[in-house]
Amino acid sequence: MSNVYPALIVMALVTYMIRVLPIILIKGKLKSKFVKSFLYYMPYAVLGAMTFPGILYSTGNILASVLGGAFALFLAYHNQEMIKVAIGGILAAYICQLLL
Repeated sequence: MSNVYPALIVMALVTYMIRVLPIILIKGKLKSKFVKSFLYYMPYAVLGAMTFPGILYSTGNILASVLGGAFALFLAYHNQEMIKVAIGGILAAYICQLLL
């Protein structure tokens, strides 16, 4: 149990440095369009990469999960509210799982 505290301190320092180094190293405004667009779209890409496997393995049946995710994408594409998209995807996956 005594090895937990040094590990926590190292993890805290690494996490802190990752957040502080860009502030220290980048002094002015970013001029590169590529870097700006990369930093703008990065949170969406990471969120998608974390969410997609969760969608596929949320049920015991991958086909039901894919159909539920596809229905959620359909609802989102048609500008539905987020709660409707979430509930619609869940219901579609549930119904597909009952039928399959």
